Amino acid sequence: MNQTEIPNYTRYADIKRLEFIKTKLAQFIPVNGTVLDVGCGNGIISLQLGMQGYQVHGIDMSDKSIENAKRKNPFSNVTFSVVDAETLRASGQRYNAIVCSEVLEHLHQPAGLVTQLHEILDENGILLVTVPNGKGPRESLVTKPFLRLRKKNNWVWRSVVRLKKSLGYSGTTIQSDNDNLDHIQFFTRKQLRSLSLENGFVIDAIQSSNFVDDIFPISLLTKRSVVLQKMDSKFADVLPTSFTGGYLMVWKKK
Repeated sequence: MNQTEIPNYTRYADIKRLEFIKTKLAQFIPVNGTVLDVGCGNGIISLQLGMQGYQVHGIDMSDKSIENAKRKNPFSNVTFSVVDAETLRASGQRYNAIVCSEVLEHLHQPAGLVTQLHEILDENGILLVTVPNGKGPRESLVTKPFLRLRKKNNWVWRSVVRLKKSLGYSGTTIQSDNDNLDHIQFFTRKQLRSLSLENGFVIDAIQSSNFVDDIFPISLLTKRSVVLQKMDSKFADVLPTSFTGGYLMVWKKK
């Protein structure tokens, strides 16, 4: 595999998230610094950072995702393993930076992971956290109603499933093939501030991801047009962050 074949995002909001991560790493850590990618999924972020020269370790609890990541990995400076953060903490391993991208919303006890990451991170390191806005457009208009409807498992739900399949929505993402991608947590900005402070961090920077480009039926148009996706993300930048679909953040140790 050569570098032109390294998997990358195609949706602009995902590209924006990756560029945020790259920019902040370049700002705060050396080019050959150590990076832990927590919940790395299929390894897209890890591999993209490996291309930048960082020493990257991607971890996930899904054997399937880690096998996918390993198959795509041509870099000696990027490794993948099925291991949890607690095991890394116990080993004494430390990192210049940790990426925790689209992970916390899937956890029953996110504070437990954040506490472990605090111990794994170097004193002057950065934790890059991205999560959906729990009161943002997508979570409010798509994710929460979808989860409520699935619990009913009635004819309406079955009709929605058939419609999604007919429109090409598979239920997985380019980032992860994990079997369960349900959102359990719906974070507000206030809750994220509390989560960081209670576990030894402060939020040093926060940016918006996108606005409504991933909400059906708008997504039928935007998924076919990067220009529309880019316009949506640029619009999110000028709105109050409470309107964003997701938060892009830098956390530092207190």
